[in-house]
Amino acid sequence: MERTRLPKFDGLLTEKHKLLVLSLLTGVSSGLAAVVLTKVVSLVKSFLLGESGFQGIFYLLLPGLGMLISLLLVRFVVREDIGHGVTKVLLALSRNESRIKGHNIWSPVLTSSLTIGFGGSVGAEAPIVQTGAAIGSNIGIRFGMSYRSVTILLGCGAAGAIAGIFKAPLAGVIFTMEILLFNVSMSSMLPLLLSTISSAMVSWLLLGQEPFFDCSIKPFSMGNTPWYILLGVMMGLGSLYFTKTTLFLEDRLGKIRSPYFRWAMCAAALGILLFIFPPLYGEGYETVRNLLNGRDWSVDVSGFVSGNALHNWAVPLFFLLIFFFKVFAMTFTNSGGGVGGTFGPTLFSGAILGFASVRCFNLLGAGVPESNFVLVGMAALMAGVMQAPLTAIFLIAEISGGYELFVPLILTSTISFGTVRIFEKYSIYTKRIAQSGDLLTHDSDQAVLTLLQTSKLVRDKYPKVNINDTLRLFVEAISGNDAAVVAVLDGEGHFQGMVDVANTRRLILRPDLYDELHVYNFLEAAPATVGIDERMDSVIGKFDNTGAWRLPVLDSDGRYLGFISKSRILMAYRAELKEITFGD
Repeated sequence: MERTRLPKFDGLLTEKHKLLVLSLLTGVSSGLAAVVLTKVVSLVKSFLLGESGFQGIFYLLLPGLGMLISLLLVRFVVREDIGHGVTKVLLALSRNESRIKGHNIWSPVLTSSLTIGFGGSVGAEAPIVQTGAAIGSNIGIRFGMSYRSVTILLGCGAAGAIAGIFKAPLAGVIFTMEILLFNVSMSSMLPLLLSTISSAMVSWLLLGQEPFFDCSIKPFSMGNTPWYILLGVMMGLGSLYFTKTTLFLEDRLGKIRSPYFRWAMCAAALGILLFIFPPLYGEGYETVRNLLNGRDWSVDVSGFVSGNALHNWAVPLFFLLIFFFKVFAMTFTNSGGGVGGTFGPTLFSGAILGFASVRCFNLLGAGVPESNFVLVGMAALMAGVMQAPLTAIFLIAEISGGYELFVPLILTSTISFGTVRIFEKYSIYTKRIAQSGDLLTHDSDQAVLTLLQTSKLVRDKYPKVNINDTLRLFVEAISGNDAAVVAVLDGEGHFQGMVDVANTRRLILRPDLYDELHVYNFLEAAPATVGIDERMDSVIGKFDNTGAWRLPVLDSDGRYLGFISKSRILMAYRAELKEITFGD
């Protein structure tokens, strides 16, 4: 049922002015959602374990219990898959006219809070992006905004979510521009900025103004540049491992049909990993903070190294194993029914691999500051996994106050991104969407083709005849109709071919043949047929290859639904191109 506009705005504000007001409302709401998520995760942890932290048997039991609760909530309350939050937002942009169901305002917050609070090895950032985007989308729809404005508000919500959870307004804007909204003009920047700054202020007010990662870093030294370059290459290869392994494991675990058997397997595997490698518990941000402040000795390495071995090669080996198994822990959590994202694990893994790398450098005599490389490693891995170097650079600089390391942040993130692009064109968020043809890109032409849907361009104004009809019945069908073609069907509605009316003129002028000839006598094969759900770039290809002006559209069983014409596609293309330009 279509929602009506709220009367208090009608006639008082233009769409542009409404957009500014609603972007501010979206930002405040997204900031509050980010604060709620942060607080609930902390409360769940405190309720379960008090001040003691996870010990022994808790590693084996609690994460699986949190996954099970989330699984049951999703199956019986939400009744819709809400995992992979950023990917879901991208699909809403490309396939659902930027509309996101209302339950996404609360369901990712609730389920991810339980998943992470119980020790699931995932992050809260992707769920809060999904929540923020849902807030923006539903506010836009509720106030009767246009598709263009709803899309911008969706972006405002996602940007506000990042700004709120990280206290990083600039990173929120860049994240939305680089990953979500593919065609943002300068005039659309104002709503995004209003949303992120209002969200960040809410977060500062309620959570304090301290940086998300308060760390001790040293100024950049040009002499360390070769080591940063090497780190960038290593992070690029690490990003490739992270992405490829995650997608591989998700595919394999997804083949297990029973959700409860899959949960049992994943819960057991996750519990064992957490028991062996305690830093894999939860988001792991406490471990990151320790490494950023030179407190690697405070990371729990019991059972692996001890005593005088703490500063030999066993330490980087231990952290390399944590990096290696973090992908498994994250995927077990999500595939087993938990709800969380890859955003947080990417930051954690970047810090871990950065520390392992710099400790190896120093064991070889490099003498470089380890905290600097941990921080830069976070940005470099994010740049590779998300294929969003600008987001990585500015986010890490904002959340740590590490602007002194701007040069190595740029250098290492760029090298990591370039290394990944040699082997993989798509990010962890866009790989599967690209495979289905639903990915929007910064290429406006390709974006328009992705947005256009064949099902919405079909017209059934053309006359239809049975393949066994006589010429007389054919003439009756086309009389009073200016259609250029006639669809020919069998008795069950299956498409058999078509008749070009212009080619039948000589027959129409022969009344003596009206009862002698049948449609099958002058039936023509269609140059090509189009599926009702066929991607538009494929449809355009068929028009180009055949030179046809219109083609029949069929359902999956071969039943005729109508024709799609080149002129109708061109008209829709021009209208859509105007819509996706998010400016004046």
